[in-house]
Amino acid sequence: MKNILSILALLTIMSSCSDFLEEENKSNVTAEDFYVTAEGFESLVNANYAQLREIYGGEPYIFCAGTDMYAEGRNAEPPGLSQYTQLNAASEGIADLYNSCYKAIQTANMAIHYGELTEQTSTLSQRIAEVKYLRANAYFLLVQTYGGVSLVEDYISSPELSFDRNSAEEIYAFIITELEAALQNVGTGAYDGRVTRRAVEHLLAKVHLTRGYEAFAASDDFSKAATYADNAIAGQALTIPFGELWAPGNEMNEEVIFSVQYDQASISADPTELGNMQPSFFGPYQGGSESAGDAPYRTYTLCPTQYAIDLFDEGDARWEGTFMTKVYERYYDFFEVEDHSSLTVTEFYAPKWASTPEDLAAYEAEYPVAEIHPYGDYVPSVSRNFDYETIPVRKFDDPKSLFGDGRVSSRDIILSRLADTYLIAAEAYLQSGDPATGLMRLNEVRNRAGVADATLADFDIDYILDERGRELLGEYHRWFDLKRTGTLVERASEHHYLIEESNFVGANGELKILRPIPLEALDLNQNNDFPQNPAYQ
Repeated sequence: MKNILSILALLTIMSSCSDFLEEENKSNVTAEDFYVTAEGFESLVNANYAQLREIYGGEPYIFCAGTDMYAEGRNAEPPGLSQYTQLNAASEGIADLYNSCYKAIQTANMAIHYGELTEQTSTLSQRIAEVKYLRANAYFLLVQTYGGVSLVEDYISSPELSFDRNSAEEIYAFIITELEAALQNVGTGAYDGRVTRRAVEHLLAKVHLTRGYEAFAASDDFSKAATYADNAIAGQALTIPFGELWAPGNEMNEEVIFSVQYDQASISADPTELGNMQPSFFGPYQGGSESAGDAPYRTYTLCPTQYAIDLFDEGDARWEGTFMTKVYERYYDFFEVEDHSSLTVTEFYAPKWASTPEDLAAYEAEYPVAEIHPYGDYVPSVSRNFDYETIPVRKFDDPKSLFGDGRVSSRDIILSRLADTYLIAAEAYLQSGDPATGLMRLNEVRNRAGVADATLADFDIDYILDERGRELLGEYHRWFDLKRTGTLVERASEHHYLIEESNFVGANGELKILRPIPLEALDLNQNNDFPQNPAYQ
């Protein structure tokens, strides 16, 4: 197959590889000599894992913005991604995922190329399988976001000036083939940061589930998704209390299936660039730089909407496990002080089940110096312009991070976890015609949260999306969930205060469901027949 890639992505990759060699191969040995050694090839595989940080570690707008669950409070989100009215090939944030995924793909292609040349070791087949998973994951992000893209399987060692566009159907077929191949050789033990069989099965379930909604779906996509999800579940129950799942330092708990790995040591050289930004979103600004050490930085952009707040009922452990409902005088004392009884509450966010005047008066008496935020008054709007005016999401907080708007967190970004697998299984069984089994999978998630079982009368795709919202708030799934299920236009326009249905109407009446192919990639491509997505032509 002809090697195809934009020059921009290629040059970025070549620069990255050069930097990597300077760091890891200080003897000036060439790549051809270094990567054919066991040590050199292992370092190249590790470089593939490092690419996950570039895909997920920055601003998460392309994963979360423009949906039913998150909207800006004070600071502006990229308007194309968040509101669709200004969405075009040159819009802010459109190229980030495209470039980072192709950079990851080229790094994977390099590893697979040298995997055929390097010295044989007992782990070689396993490492190549891990890289195939990582390459498949990058393509899955691309095909969901942009539709059909260029399929690049071979290592490119010199710039290509022209590339073609493969169909989405071809990309999905390639992803599944890659993951099926990886499944044969990845490790089968407990998760230790490397791709395991469960991670591959989880992703295969998600890929088959997503393709099942497409016009080119295979007849057994939903049933295969259910089977792969059950294989990944492997009989494991959800036993960790929800709040403990998100305790800082507990990112390697037994329910985590795959994650982007960080730690303090790995970001210490440049913590504002080498960490991740996940804790910086999903809540309000909290006092400015003078709060350094006392409160985390927040962007005030991806704030939970009223719909997101409304999802939770009394007794749901995910309410307190997700949100910082009581803010102490020093924010991080929530994590760092064992006994909270002597701490002063400065902000309190009242839940919907305690919103009467009598309830609010009781809170004022209990927290005499606190600002009491009544239910319904702490969601994003154009008038929420001051600190603490929306409810903070605490599940990603990193008390070790510096205050700042860079990539300052050293907590892992969890990409796949067991409760998500249960919900994938629930959706797959529903769509394959077995709602009773799907309901059982969904109720396992609800049981851990301490809420009543859903019934078959409740159980439909909207209920599943609501449950995914409760369980996975702030995790990088929501735009893909809505796009997959065909509910993006309806739900975003109903629940996001800046979006109307008409915002989605693009060129020739086509809907802006897919994002546009980035202008910079089109400009660098000498193939003038490479098509843009229809809504942007």
